[in-house]
Amino acid sequence: MKNLWTVTKFTMKDMIKRKSFIISTIILLVIIVVGFNIPNIINNFAGEEFNEKILVVDSENIFGNSKEILNQMELEYSFEFTSEDLTQEQIKEKIDNKDIDTCLKFTNENGIIKMEYIVESSSMTFGEVPQSLIMAFQTLYSNEQIIKLDISPEELAAISPQFNIEIIETDENAAKGNVVIMMLISAVLFYAVVFCAGQVSTAITTEKTSKIIETLVTSTKPATIVLGKTLGIGIIGLLQVILMIVVAGLSAHFCMDQEILETIFDLSNITIKLVFVAIIYFILGYALYSLAYALTGSTVSKPEDVQSANGPISFIAVIGFYLSYFSMTNPSSNLNKISGIVPISSPFSMPLRVMMGTATTSELITSIAVLTITTILVAIISIKIYSSAILNTGSKKSIIKILKESKKK
Repeated sequence: MKNLWTVTKFTMKDMIKRKSFIISTIILLVIIVVGFNIPNIINNFAGEEFNEKILVVDSENIFGNSKEILNQMELEYSFEFTSEDLTQEQIKEKIDNKDIDTCLKFTNENGIIKMEYIVESSSMTFGEVPQSLIMAFQTLYSNEQIIKLDISPEELAAISPQFNIEIIETDENAAKGNVVIMMLISAVLFYAVVFCAGQVSTAITTEKTSKIIETLVTSTKPATIVLGKTLGIGIIGLLQVILMIVVAGLSAHFCMDQEILETIFDLSNITIKLVFVAIIYFILGYALYSLAYALTGSTVSKPEDVQSANGPISFIAVIGFYLSYFSMTNPSSNLNKISGIVPISSPFSMPLRVMMGTATTSELITSIAVLTITTILVAIISIKIYSSAILNTGSKKSIIKILKESKKK
């Protein structure tokens, strides 16, 4: 146990001192801060809030006194009304002089309201009149007709009822929760598990190259080295993820509008149980992939060969992540259940299923059991291969060849 902690501390100190780790952490934190400040950056560059100036030509007084309602609709437009029957040339001159951005000209042709949308170029609206404008003036016209017909509020309520809408799901395991939060949790878990786990392979190969491994082998067992390096990098990775979450939380709190934040990031489904489950799957998922990366790192003796050796494991990890990602589109499907059980995807999928309320207790226990057993099997194989390949400083050996040599020994 003492040797295990010694290797763990050595690995942690080595990770913290690495320039690549320090620079990547700083870059990630800067990206997080800038990401939450994007709305503020856009506002600073844009200056004052832009409201499109629209001239409304209503020479026939179609909208009467209902025009005041436009100011209560909180549209992103600044309206100016005129009863003068302007020609297209006059309107064009106003647009060219930047007095207005757009003009809406209304005429009543035998009971049919004609709206002319006059703008310098319709390319910005893809050749269509903005639906918000059409709906606003339809509401305006309807309101004016109601006033003319002298309809009482009770009569208006009778013909325009307010529906009390309630969603009822027939599936007992129907998904619940905020999709944005689910995707963020899945992405953070994927980064934490795969990125941190990949460092194990690099660390093992680097130490083989620098001959440090020969010193470690004389004082401790190969199994202790593998587990110690896995544990050390895992602790640093977890601390890095916690730091990212803290910085993201502070950035969101101080840099984003709280109403928008509450709408997008609904944290009502984040419970103690979910946090506990996420930590368990982070530990098991990290252990599985880090031991798999330790296996590939044991088979190479040059740092430049690490990326190619890690390729198959990285490919499997990406498949597992996308399996969990696509299963979110249909949370009640069999694919979602499978992704929560299969060990390559369960670290990314099962916490989401718990959050959505689609995972039963038996499925959760089965998933953890399968992931634990798989991790133990990978650990046994990794340690065995590591023990056989630990002093190999020659050419890269295949995993099958190393296993054959270990059997002969």
